[in-house]
Amino acid sequence: MFKNAYVTLVNSPDYVIGAVALKRSLVRVQAQAPLICIVVPHSCDCKVLVDEGCLVKEVDAPVFSESFCLRHSREFLHNREPFDKGDKPDFHNPLNNFCKLLLWTFDEYDKLIFLDADTLVLKNIDHLFCYPGFLAAPNVYNELDGFHRMNSGVFVAEPSQLIYKEMLDKLDVPGAFWRRTDQTFLQEFWPNWHGLPYIYNVLQHLFIHLPELWRWDEIYVIHYQYEKPWQKNTFKKQLKPLIDLWWAVYQLQDVDTMLERLIADDS
Repeated sequence: MFKNAYVTLVNSPDYVIGAVALKRSLVRVQAQAPLICIVVPHSCDCKVLVDEGCLVKEVDAPVFSESFCLRHSREFLHNREPFDKGDKPDFHNPLNNFCKLLLWTFDEYDKLIFLDADTLVLKNIDHLFCYPGFLAAPNVYNELDGFHRMNSGVFVAEPSQLIYKEMLDKLDVPGAFWRRTDQTFLQEFWPNWHGLPYIYNVLQHLFIHLPELWRWDEIYVIHYQYEKPWQKNTFKKQLKPLIDLWWAVYQLQDVDTMLERLIADDS
């Protein structure tokens, strides 16, 4: 019997609400595997996650050199190449993104599906556990050339302590700079990452920039990159249908009826 799980990263108190909504979305689509929340000790209130039915794994963050931490700090990244496609929330710490690599140490599991804490699952994706790892979807949200880049908000992985060691050996080396932190690193570490269609990781700005690719009836996972739906007065008005949907899931409202209406509006 294979042992599988979904995994997310809760690296600050601000992502707890995102993880709760993610868990509720998995329950809504009758996902058959548990949701593991990777939590760095003392970084958030784990009781909320446990009460929601999540499995909490408190793990120590990888230890990086001082120069590596400096190059991947929020200030350094934003000064070198400012984010100009959307607004990253103030609580976003890019260095924490590397903590998701810790899931490769969970070798008590056969297969893991990682989902960022700012994603919602709209249709059951249990079938992805049958896919070989490593698989990810493209980073498409404003231009078609995004199909050539990976987005690490959703991926399928097979845990391995050996692979984790290989990752650490390649991650923090003299002069290493991973522009999009874990995403850039994983794309280089897994050069044959292609495999998942974009409908398994639909980035919310696609709704604005490439609406012809937004098909409500085909979407499996929405990824709220940049602005988070639970932030007040930060989201773009064009994203209101997506924000309303996130709140409907979080507040346990009638999501099916809302989706039926959105699909009908697409027709």
